[in-house]
Formats: sequence, structure tokens, C-alpha cells
Amino acid sequence: MKATFLPLEKVTTPTVKTDAAAHYLNRQPQTLRIWACKENGAIRPIRINGRLAWRVYDIKRVLGMAW
Repeated sequence: MKATFLPLEKVTTPTVKTDAAAHYLNRQPQTLRIWACKENGAIRPIRINGRLAWRVYDIKRVLGMAW
């Protein structure tokens, strides 16, 4: 079953999970996990209780949607 995601402009939470961030950035989730481990990706996650969370603002900034 494929997950469905809201359009990025309708996301109201400050962070999203790795699967959603990967969807918005058009990358595989494993790519984002590698970015987190190597700390060399386009954006860096924050960790909440040991889990990765990706800031919506950072995703929008990379995509040219943030002002």
C-alpha cells in the first residue's frame, strides 16, 4: 500500500517523518537516512526521541518555496 501525502503547502506541522520528507524532495527515504548519518545532505534532520524528523521549513527552502 502506497502512502499518500498532503501537498507541502498544506502541511501544518513543523516537522515530517522521513518517508514524507523523501516524497517532497523526490528522493528515496534511505537517501535521507544517509544524509542524517553522514551529515552532508541538502538538509539535516532533528532527532525526536531517537527518531528522525525533517523541518518543513528546510524542505520548503530547498525547493525554493520559503521566503
